[in-house]
Amino acid sequence: KKIKMVDTLSEEKIIGYFKNKSILITGSTGFLGKILVEKILRVQPDVKKIYLPVRAVDAAAAKHRVETEVVGKELFGLLREKHGDGFQSFIGVKIVPLAGDVMREDFGVDSETLRELRVTQELDVIVNGAATTNFYERYDVALDVNVMGVKHMCNFAKKCPNLKVLLHVSTAYVAGEKQGLVQERPFKNGETLLEGTHLDIDTELRLAKDLKKQLEADVDSSPKAERKAMKDLGLTRARHFGWPNTYVFTKSMGEMVLGQLQCDVPVVIVRPSIITSVQNDPLPGWIEGTRTIDTIVIGYAKQNLAYFLADLNLTMDVVSNVVLCMQLRYIPGNGWLSVQSSPVQESVQ
Repeated sequence: KKIKMVDTLSEEKIIGYFKNKSILITGSTGFLGKILVEKILRVQPDVKKIYLPVRAVDAAAAKHRVETEVVGKELFGLLREKHGDGFQSFIGVKIVPLAGDVMREDFGVDSETLRELRVTQELDVIVNGAATTNFYERYDVALDVNVMGVKHMCNFAKKCPNLKVLLHVSTAYVAGEKQGLVQERPFKNGETLLEGTHLDIDTELRLAKDLKKQLEADVDSSPKAERKAMKDLGLTRARHFGWPNTYVFTKSMGEMVLGQLQCDVPVVIVRPSIITSVQNDPLPGWIEGTRTIDTIVIGYAKQNLAYFLADLNLTMDVVSNVVLCMQLRYIPGNGWLSVQSSPVQESVQ
């Protein structure tokens, strides 16, 4: 069943918005990231540029990663059919791989390269989808990616004079383990889920840094012991403040950083819940790896699982559509807007 959008965001308006736009997307080698890249190129081939910073030692390695881990996937089959022999040429014109790392200022890309490619001058939209989603990640790694990565992204956004919106992909589970209606609102700096506690992000960064130094100085400490200690620290700190795991804890801190830094551009936070396979286009049921409820879905599809409990009234969100639509829904003049992914089911074919 097709669900129509409830306001003035028609399909034509959404698609038209991305015409001649330059977009930077982090996390493009991830599941949602590559789906978003494909979606934009398919529905709006007149997009100007899509910049994709990926971890790589140099430009050639970055290009190889994008070719193999993004556009080389079967997900891009419809685009290959549409463009035929011109597919690689089309991709070469539209996509600009950048050798970088969200854990570093300006992605670790030198200012000369940024100037040469006119990245900061031309950017209209930034979509920050880079994250470590491991629930039990090492605390230092989770802080570097999910917190400091957001800080670096916001500082980079301030250098882009024509930027229209910065969209940050968070998670619905920053709200913690709650029942009933959960209000969507931005986190205040230092806010926690446990009454009587106050969160100081600088203190958390220092705790992780100090423990890492201590472990590295211990001659009897092994890499395995170091990983365990850093993971344990993350879980301990998360639960101390009321969050169930390191992932949602650090994603919450990332949201606080956005509010604290005031990026000087409209900020949209999308909080999707569990992300599973592609619903329809471009490849029904396409999924990469298994995560969260995927094992249940696969078990049911293979008829190894006869049935499972489910609430048929649950809302289904098409997350890639939500990410596109929410870039148009920010409130002019507001530097802060937090939204949860709303049910936009096939509004952009």
